[in-house]
Amino acid sequence: MRLDKFLKVSRLIKRRTLAKEVSDQGRIEINGKEAKASSTVKVGDELTLRLGQRKVTVRIERIQETTRKDEAADMYTVLNEERISSVDNLSE
Repeated sequence: MRLDKFLKVSRLIKRRTLAKEVSDQGRIEINGKEAKASSTVKVGDELTLRLGQRKVTVRIERIQETTRKDEAADMYTVLNEERISSVDNLSE
């Protein structure tokens, strides 16, 4: 499945157009490598998303074409979630 579609179906990002923009800005990695919206994801892949002041790492558990809202979180497991402060960004 395409990365942008997975992000929308799993509800990690609400809209597919936004998922495409975030991906194409280089803010998403698959297994440690920068990913574009058209990148293919599969079960077991680890995604790292930088969204605003957060950095979230998830592992894909299931791939589904559609899902209900209450089942969307079952598609992935959150491995790590951290806040990124603007001070950290300036020191790098």
